Amino acid sequence: MTLTEALVLGIIQGLGEFLPISSSAHLVLVPWALGWQYAGLTFDVALHIGTLISVIAFFWKDWLTLFRSAVTRKGSKEAALFWYLVLGTIPGGAIGYLFEEQAETVLRTPLLIGVMLIVMGIILYWVDRRAASVKSIDSVSLLDSLLIGLSQALAIIPGVSRSGITMTAGRALGFTRASAARFSFLLSTPIVVGAGLYKMKDLSPGDLNAAFMTGVISSAVVGFIAIGFLIRYLSQRSFAVFAWYRFVVGSAVIILALTR
Repeated sequence: MTLTEALVLGIIQGLGEFLPISSSAHLVLVPWALGWQYAGLTFDVALHIGTLISVIAFFWKDWLTLFRSAVTRKGSKEAALFWYLVLGTIPGGAIGYLFEEQAETVLRTPLLIGVMLIVMGIILYWVDRRAASVKSIDSVSLLDSLLIGLSQALAIIPGVSRSGITMTAGRALGFTRASAARFSFLLSTPIVVGAGLYKMKDLSPGDLNAAFMTGVISSAVVGFIAIGFLIRYLSQRSFAVFAWYRFVVGSAVIILALTR
């Protein structure tokens, strides 16, 4: 693959992994629309490593505080949140592991992705408009974490979006937009880390070429920026712009898939 393709796909991964628009959908759709060849499993690893770096770089202080609390301040809100995040990770991780092959094959058709972009856009818009904003991340309960964790399992379907479905679930449970986003990112950290480390086992020194490093760096930098942007954006605004983006892109994909 060319360095331009690596850069574009890295930017798409960094944006799509954390904005509620589905990175897996865009990583299928962009090469399909532009006629690019599949980048291969090795480059998939590069993109996962990039988002792994970005989420750790952004939230390492939060995780350090939560871990220390779990060890030394048992019974505190931070300690409880740590264990809620651990338990909430299990459903998404288990489903992803069990259905990884299907997610990489039968679920990656452009028509299905287009439909899911629209469906999740409608759900996100409807829930965000109607949900109360009465909970902060400090008030997360075990039930909240398990329900949001279960919703994360649906992200195996390209077009759903891990961040999109977990933020939607958080909003449905009454969390403020910024709190729903922060909890979503914290909840995604173990899965992003696990996926990155799991995929790294197949790497060899010869894989670390210029395209690979371009994918890692671009997805890491853009991912870090996307996390900070979304948390700030949602403190003042709604999810409407992301819902409308999903409507437009999903409709265009469906039309293109049916007319090709």
